[in-house]
Amino acid sequence: MNILTFDIEEWFLEKHNHGNRSERLAEFDRYLNEILDLLDERGLRATFFCVGGMASDFPQVVRLIDSRGHEIGCHSHRHTWLNKMPPAEVLGDTRRAVDALEQCVGKKIVSYRAPAFSIGESNPWAFEALARCGIGRDASIFPAARDFGGFPGFGHRTPVIIEREGIRLKEFPVSTASVLGKRLAYSGGGYFRFFPLWFIRREMARSDYAMCYFHLGDLIPEASRVMTREAYEAYFKEQGTWLNRRKRYIKSNLGKKSAYDKMRSLVGNTAFINLAQADSTINWDEVSVVKL
Repeated sequence: MNILTFDIEEWFLEKHNHGNRSERLAEFDRYLNEILDLLDERGLRATFFCVGGMASDFPQVVRLIDSRGHEIGCHSHRHTWLNKMPPAEVLGDTRRAVDALEQCVGKKIVSYRAPAFSIGESNPWAFEALARCGIGRDASIFPAARDFGGFPGFGHRTPVIIEREGIRLKEFPVSTASVLGKRLAYSGGGYFRFFPLWFIRREMARSDYAMCYFHLGDLIPEASRVMTREAYEAYFKEQGTWLNRRKRYIKSNLGKKSAYDKMRSLVGNTAFINLAQADSTINWDEVSVVKL
């Protein structure tokens, strides 16, 4: 199965972190509409993980996605990374986000993805907070090393059931491939921009399971700006040195010019389903149970 997901936070971050530029918001609207039209043409349904703040500040965007037949999932409330928050704050953030999204679309929200895949070896307790807020399926595990986290010791690359402190969640990890002896993601974010399309297609064809994830910000060709020290430190919660900000600038812009066309080509020629559809096709009695 090939699962198609999008992480939706750009409007919210633009309003609160980048000046609320009307031309940038209009650009996000245009790209989203083109993507929704493409999915309609292909008869595909995706899961769109939206930050709860989108439901408050840009409810028309969330409702548009829902009205086109796609699943709305939760992507935290303000796009703050879970490994930067204590347990009580994670619980409050998740509850606020789920409530806002459910009020916006009038449907139960049961799917979740942490910003920057920020559930790992340091904070597995986050799954307890998700379960307490009604989340039943999660797509937050990045089973390899990455900036600001990852879960390299997770040990599973296909859907599993996570069990912890009496709760259970269905987990859909990010897909990885072996490259020069290392496990690397390839089917979303900056990794999708870096690897050639033939490689991505080959790796997807080799597996019965592939999770693709996209951000509009990764697909818009225009280069982003180097972040100010203040903005960097507020968002990444670490020192905004010149080197750190320059490294982030390079990683954020690598491969952007071709990413949108590459995504359209992949979606235009691949059978995809969303997380809810994938959930219904899996015999969960036969998958592994991972105790954390």
